[in-house]
Amino acid sequence: MRLGIDLGGTKIAAVVLNEDARVVWQRRIPAPRDDYGATIEALAGVVIDAERELRVRCTVGIGIPGAISPATGLVKNANSTWLNGRRLSDDLDRRLDREVRLANDANCLAMSEAAGGAAAGAQVVFGVILGTGTGGGVVVHGQVLTGANSIAGEWGHNPLPWPDDDERPGRPCYCGRHGCLETFLSGPGLAADYAAHGGAPERGEAIVARAASGEALASQTLDRWERRLAKSLATVINVLDPDVIVVGGGLSAIERIYVNVPELWGAWVFSDRIVTKVVRAKHGDASGVRGAAWLWPASPRP
Repeated sequence: MRLGIDLGGTKIAAVVLNEDARVVWQRRIPAPRDDYGATIEALAGVVIDAERELRVRCTVGIGIPGAISPATGLVKNANSTWLNGRRLSDDLDRRLDREVRLANDANCLAMSEAAGGAAAGAQVVFGVILGTGTGGGVVVHGQVLTGANSIAGEWGHNPLPWPDDDERPGRPCYCGRHGCLETFLSGPGLAADYAAHGGAPERGEAIVARAASGEALASQTLDRWERRLAKSLATVINVLDPDVIVVGGGLSAIERIYVNVPELWGAWVFSDRIVTKVVRAKHGDASGVRGAAWLWPASPRP
């Protein structure tokens, strides 16, 4: 059986798929923060629990909020910054006494949705994660596009395009720059914008609920967020021209974006027509974790 894990900024989600790709076990626990050793043990604990309960040895695939550097073998670009510069793959291999396959979490999402989700049958898919961070992954003709530097699709650390005066230079980002898309479009970015305009400290989901209940400040915050998302996705369309953009992560539950964003992005897309669709991930929070499980073939030899 194939075990997939999605290592997020706030949670660790896991599933085990059988030979029919059906979920036969699942688990969700809080993710340790600022503690590399605790992260290794939490991941190992999930694997141990699954195999004990199912009485079978599994292959293990993990989606991480970053990438493995082809040059050094170390984690890079993770917004869970305590992973950066670590030999996560080697350390997990030793801890679990087997090969563990790692991939960028947005690549796992994109692959899952392209293979049997909301983007099934599409030739070019851009997968977006809007959650604790802002990630992206690309699937072309059914294959994940990793890129020469293992950063294909990493739009979250490009600057906000066509910024308004009050959006310059932007908030500082953990990467050392200011004004990265992640600082605007992530859940913490949405919360920071709400607070900057007079709102109480809230999580992104609470701001969405406040907007739905009619609070003007929350609605205005979402209006700004959608406009920024539309501009940002317009640059993706201009460069990649995908058939489908699939949105995952906690903020993918904001239903209004699937109507409002396509109505806005035409002002910045360099085309006389736009047929690209933006859709919510079919498998929801489970999409990335399913994609991680699929890092192994259907009939593995662990």
